[in-house]
Amino acid sequence: MTEDAKPLLIKRYASRRLYNTETSDYVTLEDIARFIREGRQVQIVDLKSGDDLTRQYLLQIIAEHESRGENVLPLGVLTDLVRSYTTQAQSVVPQFLAISFEMLREGQSKVMENMAAIPNPMAGVPGFEAMQKQQQAFLKAMTGGWAASSGPAPEPEETGADELSKIKAQLAELQAKLAKLGD
Repeated sequence: MTEDAKPLLIKRYASRRLYNTETSDYVTLEDIARFIREGRQVQIVDLKSGDDLTRQYLLQIIAEHESRGENVLPLGVLTDLVRSYTTQAQSVVPQFLAISFEMLREGQSKVMENMAAIPNPMAGVPGFEAMQKQQQAFLKAMTGGWAASSGPAPEPEETGADELSKIKAQLAELQAKLAKLGD
C-alpha cells in the first residue's frame, strides 16, 4: 500500500477529542470532512478499545451538514434508508448505494472530460480564461471533489458536431439517472 493510499489515522481519546496521528494535533469533524473532500481516506479508531469508529463519525458529519440546511439527501431517500433497516431489502441496499455512487462518480468524470473537449468560440474573448476557471471551481465545489482533480483542465480540442451530439446525449442520460436516484 502506497503512502497516498494509506488511510489517515485519527485516534479518539477518552475525552472524545480527535487526534491526527500524521500531524500530531487535534482535529474537528469539519477538519475530517475537509480531508475526505480532498480525497483522503480516513480511519477513526478508539484509542483505548481499538474499535473502528469511522462509520459513526462519517454519519455524524453527514447529519451535521443536513441539519445546517446543506441538503444532499432528499426526504424520500432518507425515508427509504430508514425503511431498509427493518426490511428484507437491507441486504441489497448497501450494494445498490455503492453502485449508484460509483455510477455518479463515473458520470461526473465523463461530463468533466466532455466539457473540456468542447470547442469554444469564446476562447478569444478578453477575460474568458478567468470566467472558465471560475466555472471549473464552481463545478468542482458542486461535485464535492468526486471528479478526479489532476490540476488545470486540459485545453479544448477541435471536435465536430457529432461529438457535441454525443456529449449532449451522455449528459441527458446522466440527468435521467440522477432524476431516478432522487425519486
